[in-house]
Amino acid sequence: MRRLIPFAIFIVLAIFFAVGLQLNPRELPSPLIGKPAPDFRLALLHEPATQLGPADLRGKVWLLNVWASWCGSCREEHEVLLDLSRRNLLPIYGMDYKDSAESALAWLERLGNPYAATLVDADGRVGIDYGVYGVPETYLIDRSGVIRHKHSGPLTVEALEKTILPLAEELLRCFNPQPTSFIDCKPADG
Repeated sequence: MRRLIPFAIFIVLAIFFAVGLQLNPRELPSPLIGKPAPDFRLALLHEPATQLGPADLRGKVWLLNVWASWCGSCREEHEVLLDLSRRNLLPIYGMDYKDSAESALAWLERLGNPYAATLVDADGRVGIDYGVYGVPETYLIDRSGVIRHKHSGPLTVEALEKTILPLAEELLRCFNPQPTSFIDCKPADG
């Protein structure tokens, strides 16, 4: 019996490793999913005297894209964001994270600006509240201000088309105007 204990431990570890290899490292769970987006008031990059926060966006389904001019992966996703902005399917609000205003403004001037507005999180405090551990990160927020999806890493066309846009369409269609927020509803075809 004592000889079977190391073998049993080996089997258990092998199962854990096999399961771990099947997981997608980009799909990190967020404790904020299904909870109200952390509140904040941040200055706008293009209008520093004006502040904006999630409370100002109540009634909209919107994306919060956390980015920085120093972020190489942000450049990878930028064309996807520009295309989404051109399609005018849902507003994208940027949050410039731990960056200088001059660098961020130059970056948007050079590459194009997909954002309805860009918020400045120069010290990263709001990013901490959102659980940002690396940029880019994108949050889908419903009309009641509840985070419904978090995408870590650069947005891809596939992630947008297969996950984010279908969920956004459902949120737009299934919203309960009562203060109790989002409700479940049947799919459009049934």
